[in-house]
Amino acid sequence: MYTAKGQLDRDALIRQYLPLVRRLANHMIAKLPPNVELDDLVQVGMIGLTEALSRYEATQGVQFETFATQRIRGAMLDELREGDWMSRSSRKSQKDIERAVQRLEQKLGRSPLESEIAQEMEMSLSDYQSLLGKVRGTQLVYLEDMAHGEGDDGEGFLERHLADTGTDPVNLLRDQRLRTALVSAIHTLPEREQYIMGMYYEHDMNLKEIAAVLGVTESRVCQLHSQSIARLRAKMRTH
Repeated sequence: MYTAKGQLDRDALIRQYLPLVRRLANHMIAKLPPNVELDDLVQVGMIGLTEALSRYEATQGVQFETFATQRIRGAMLDELREGDWMSRSSRKSQKDIERAVQRLEQKLGRSPLESEIAQEMEMSLSDYQSLLGKVRGTQLVYLEDMAHGEGDDGEGFLERHLADTGTDPVNLLRDQRLRTALVSAIHTLPEREQYIMGMYYEHDMNLKEIAAVLGVTESRVCQLHSQSIARLRAKMRTH
């Protein structure tokens, strides 16, 4: 697309490839935690598209859409890494809880009580609950975990996991196994935590709405949600 002066019409190309940016953002958002906003990914993707328009040369022998897709996805991945909001100390605390849950499940053969987890971590119940409120666990998989899972070619798990693998039957099978394992793990949660996970993820309710339904404080829902995530991560380690 060119202007009357024979120059590349950037505005027209941006409008033409906006659906591509949205498609890539929607593909990524489906595999990310709920704190990541779709509009933020689209905005970053548009920056990647603009950079692609500036750097593309037809003589490279690559179609523009292929070149742009790489730039857009790369910009989104960079933003996700930089925006991984959980501090290192909070992440460590969440993993400490997760490990305590895992040890107790192996020892007891059941889901441990909140008081048992606190005791395992050598904390008072009130201190443990305060810790749960601080970590505000919302991710089943941390971006940091993904970055450490590199293959022989040096490509990070984040890139491979968020790549366009929809046509690969092996990846589809893996996703299905993961979903099946996750559903099974959710069913082992204590009843109240199952309700919270269902309301939060299936019915898209926020913590305040869930608190009203359960008749507890919003901070208490936050604590139980963090604890649920720790339980699920402990069970999903093998997946």
